[in-house]
Amino acid sequence: VTRSRHEAHFNPRIDTRQCRFIWLGTRKKLDAFTFAFKETPWGWFNLHAYRFNDEMSTFIVETPESTWLKAGLDQLETPASIAFCENLFADLLDGHPLISNAKHLRGSAVWLKFNRVLCERWYKDNIVLLGDAAHTAHFSIGSGTKLAMEDAIALVRVLNSAEGSVPERLARYQAEREIEALKLQSAARNRMTWFEHIDRYVHLEPEQFAFALLTGSQRVGHGNQKLRDPHYIDDLDRWWARRCGLADRAVPPMFTPFTLRGMTVPNRVVVSPMCTYSAQDGVPNDFHFQHYTARALGGAGLVMTEMTCVSPDARITPGCAGIWNEAQQRGWARIVDFVHANSPAKIALQIGHAGRKGSTRLAWDGIDQPLALGNWPLIAPSPLPLMPGVSQVPREMTRADMDAVKHDFVAATERARDAGFDMVEFHAAHGYLMSSFISPLTNQRRDAYGGSTEARCRYPLEVFHAMRAVWPADRPMSVRISATDWVPGGMTPEEATVVASLFRDAGADIVHVSAGQVSKDEQPVYGRMFQVPFSDQIRNEVRVPTIAVGNIFEADHVNTIIAAGRADLCALARPHLADPAWTLHAAAEQGFVDIAWPRPYLGGKLQLERNLERAGQLALVA
Repeated sequence: VTRSRHEAHFNPRIDTRQCRFIWLGTRKKLDAFTFAFKETPWGWFNLHAYRFNDEMSTFIVETPESTWLKAGLDQLETPASIAFCENLFADLLDGHPLISNAKHLRGSAVWLKFNRVLCERWYKDNIVLLGDAAHTAHFSIGSGTKLAMEDAIALVRVLNSAEGSVPERLARYQAEREIEALKLQSAARNRMTWFEHIDRYVHLEPEQFAFALLTGSQRVGHGNQKLRDPHYIDDLDRWWARRCGLADRAVPPMFTPFTLRGMTVPNRVVVSPMCTYSAQDGVPNDFHFQHYTARALGGAGLVMTEMTCVSPDARITPGCAGIWNEAQQRGWARIVDFVHANSPAKIALQIGHAGRKGSTRLAWDGIDQPLALGNWPLIAPSPLPLMPGVSQVPREMTRADMDAVKHDFVAATERARDAGFDMVEFHAAHGYLMSSFISPLTNQRRDAYGGSTEARCRYPLEVFHAMRAVWPADRPMSVRISATDWVPGGMTPEEATVVASLFRDAGADIVHVSAGQVSKDEQPVYGRMFQVPFSDQIRNEVRVPTIAVGNIFEADHVNTIIAAGRADLCALARPHLADPAWTLHAAAEQGFVDIAWPRPYLGGKLQLERNLERAGQLALVA
């Protein structure tokens, strides 16, 4: 009420969610926090239940609004809704009735919608907001009371301090608590979304479903669960290893193999595609050789190249690598041959065209800035520059342009095949040419290649089909997409599932799920593993293997993502820039010794494992 009275000052951002829930109680004494899921003719219902004192348990029933409407719950009075829930969860209630204290609500109003709230300001004069008044966290994470108490403790502390005026102290209170609230809200959003889309996960095997539920917030992971309950994680790892065709022993999920067509990668770690801007005339050189082979020797299961361009005019910068001539093919073949001869890693070539983002300076000389001299003409689906007034205006592609570019992609695929790559990836993300066709922000065509999602995908799919036709049937193909543009009116995760299904049907074996970099107006929501929910959605709705990418930087992240079924592979970029042997080091840190090291490095393996074991023993003593 107070927040509403001063709404203009507090400026609450309120996101009303689409699930309906009813908050009830029961005298059934639950012995643990209980989740239950019931399938009905109308859809799925979720239960969140827990003991809150010696005599009573909270009993929250939740369902998507579409299911709620189909079940006719919008037409029922409160007693009938309660009876519906009692019947639905009778096996858990053991005859105990459900109780409502919402006497003030009539009819279907007892079924609420959750409001996700975050206020811009938390204080006004002598009024201070605490807990749910300032910020809310979904009940599935169970932290509303905790947040309110922590707010109160922080407020008392700053008010009792002698530093600054009262307004300055209140500003310090908000600054201190806002970060913590945002962290918890992020976790609660992930958890809330998981429950909102429970039908997405019910196909998972019980072991994986349970682990996905436990780790849905992305704050609790495989490692955290291992500290809490090592026997549970040991059983989970054994189950996962058996599922992956390994012996009955506990193997960290990240070190299990994965097969696409005739390619089996030894583990789930991918060196993410990263432009190095170090080529001369598109030819990979000694820098590229060292860069890629070091990471293959460093234990990654799959090494992916930077975006490799199909023609000189397809480059982002003059330093971009290419595969449009024999010299470039030989340079790549040299790298591929070394990787295959000296490691169990597989190696994939990412193939792309810069489109309207081409003809720019090297990243460290001014990212996305046009060349001072020597610019080449750009093409795009529509004549829209990346940065109006700064970037070159691309020419709208004609059908003849489309035919020429398709020919270049096919020729590049044939060269990749002959160079020995295990997989190719079609780059249709990040605002480059193919991505520009897919996004409604950059494709404003009025012909057969613009308009609906399917029409905007028509040309990229045409190129992909042509590539698949010349790529060996036993070798897989990947496609990289941007699951959201982070801009109103742009691509959404829901639309991305349509795009992913179109490429799956065209022969894509795996979808590399990234996001953004299409528009300079984007407003991404960053955080740990911030793009993993997009991979999760596509994998479990489209039922296609995925590669997750985006601020994945710990072994625990990889173990959790893989075991929870949010992706099949995990791509790490900056961790591999800092440590080419990231995967080998991650294995040693987890006590996993059955990973292949280069034979000349075995002495280092043994010393690292001994040192880590000794450090662990000292930590226990301390």
